[in-house]
Amino acid sequence: MASTFRSFCLNMFLYTEPKYPTVVPAPDFDPDRDAARIENAIKTKGVDEQTIIDVLTKRTYAQRRDIAFAYERRAKKDMISALKGALSGSLETVILGLMKSTAQFDATEIRASIKGLGTDEETLIEILCSRSNDELVEIKKVYKELFKKELEKDVAGDTSGNFAKLLLALVQTKRADPSPIIDNEKIDEDARALYDAGVKIKGTDVPTWISIMSERSVPHLQKVFQRYKSYSPYDMQESIIKEVKGDLQKSFLTLVQCFENKQLYFASKLNEAMKSKGAKEKAVTRIIVSRCEVDLKKICSEYKANFGQSLQKTILEHTKGDYQKALFSLCGPE
Repeated sequence: MASTFRSFCLNMFLYTEPKYPTVVPAPDFDPDRDAARIENAIKTKGVDEQTIIDVLTKRTYAQRRDIAFAYERRAKKDMISALKGALSGSLETVILGLMKSTAQFDATEIRASIKGLGTDEETLIEILCSRSNDELVEIKKVYKELFKKELEKDVAGDTSGNFAKLLLALVQTKRADPSPIIDNEKIDEDARALYDAGVKIKGTDVPTWISIMSERSVPHLQKVFQRYKSYSPYDMQESIIKEVKGDLQKSFLTLVQCFENKQLYFASKLNEAMKSKGAKEKAVTRIIVSRCEVDLKKICSEYKANFGQSLQKTILEHTKGDYQKALFSLCGPE
C-alpha cells in the first residue's frame, strides 16, 4: 500500500507543470530593512522610484507581503495605499500588480474584463484558456473571496453562445489529471471525434470539441492533435480557423497553442503587443506580472528562439522610463 501511494505521489510530482520563474526568493531577505527602504523611497521629495523597483521586482509575492507587514508596523499605515499615493501610470500598475498573488492578480484582471460596459474578451480568453486546472481552481476560490461572487455566474452573465459554453466548461475545471499510462485507443477515438465533429461534416459539432478540449489532460491532448493529422488534411489549428469564427475561434486557438507550447503562446502575445502601434501596454503588463513567478524565464527563451532577439531588448526598444525599468527587472538578465 505504501509503495502504491509513493508511486502515485511520484507520478503526481512528475506531472505537475514545471516552473521557470524569473523572480525567485531573494537571499539574505530582511523585510524590516526592505520596508525601511520603501518608506524612505516614498518619503523622498519626488519619490525614489528606482529603489521601489529594485526592491519589489526582486522579491517574491510571499516576501513582498512580509515587507508590507513590516512597513505597516513601522509607518503605521498600509503600504499598498502609500504606493498608490506615491506612484502613477504604468509603473503604478506593475507595482500594485506585484502586491497581489498570481491568483489574486488573475482574478482581478478577469473581474475588470467583465465589469462595466462591454467585455474585454481578449483578457478573458487569455487567462481562462491558458491557466492549468490547479491555477483555475485557485482563481475561482480567490475570486469568490475578493468579489463575493461566483466566477461561473459572472462569466455566464457576460458572454453568450458557444463562446460562453467553452469558457464555462473550462471554469468548471473538469480536466483530467495526466496519467502515466498512454491510452492509444482513447487518443485515436478523440482524434477521430474531433475530425468527425468538424472538418468531416457540414457545420461544426461544437459541444464535442468543447468536451474533449476542456476535459482531457494536456499530455493526452498533445497526442490527440498528433493523431488528428492522420485523419484530417489540416492540423488542429487550421481546422479551428476553417470551422469557427470570432471569440470562439480565438479561444480554441489559444487552448491548442497552450497545450502545444504555452510559453511560446505567451512569447507570441508579447511580441504582438510590443510591435503593435502604441504598444499594447495592458497585455504586456498582464503577461509579465502574472508569469514572473511561474514561467517567464521559459517565455524569454521561447521569445529569443522565435523572434530573433531577446524579450529584454524588445522591452528596451518599445517601452520607456520607470515602466521599462520595472519590466526589464522582472524579466531578469538575458
